[in-house]
Amino acid sequence: MQVGVLAYGSLIDDPGAELAPLIVERRPGIETPFRIEFARRAATRAGAPTLAPVELGGATVTGVLLVLDPAVPVATAKDVVARRELHVVGSGVAYDPAATPLRFAEHPGLGGVELVLSVALPATLVEPTPAELAGYAIASAQGAIGAARKDGISYLAGVRAAGIATPLTEPYAAAVLAATGAASLDEAWRRALLAG
Repeated sequence: MQVGVLAYGSLIDDPGAELAPLIVERRPGIETPFRIEFARRAATRAGAPTLAPVELGGATVTGVLLVLDPAVPVATAKDVVARRELHVVGSGVAYDPAATPLRFAEHPGLGGVELVLSVALPATLVEPTPAELAGYAIASAQGAIGAARKDGISYLAGVRAAGIATPLTEPYAAAVLAATGAASLDEAWRRALLAG
């Protein structure tokens, strides 16, 4: 069975050291069969907002389907993606739904692939405002996470560069620029890092 992984956030450009070698094709222009929004504060990003599936608000977006080598079993694909999402790449830890809130959804036939997986951690923000998101993003950029470009401002810039647009994307970006007095997200990141 050929397996694919639907990427709609940082997974698009940063699949990780274990997943990247398993990808045999990238199919852009695949619409998510669910709505997403900046609705989760990620502990691994110093509390920065990240995209998550939502029941209310948000929007379907155009993602990228990462088609895996046909020799990769579904269980292996889940293990590798889970390790990437949980920041334990290379650990050999198997995906255990009882040990993590991370969940996979299965989308048979999406984008012409036999079985497509999407992965997400649950939303933790309810009706966030652009200013609230900007505050979290700026704070996340002021330490070691910011220096490593794993902060919210860098995440937002990557999402925009990938063409992912939710109802909050542009108002959130504008709020970051207004709060930092910057003309670009890259400048906003530099200012936040220096202020940390």
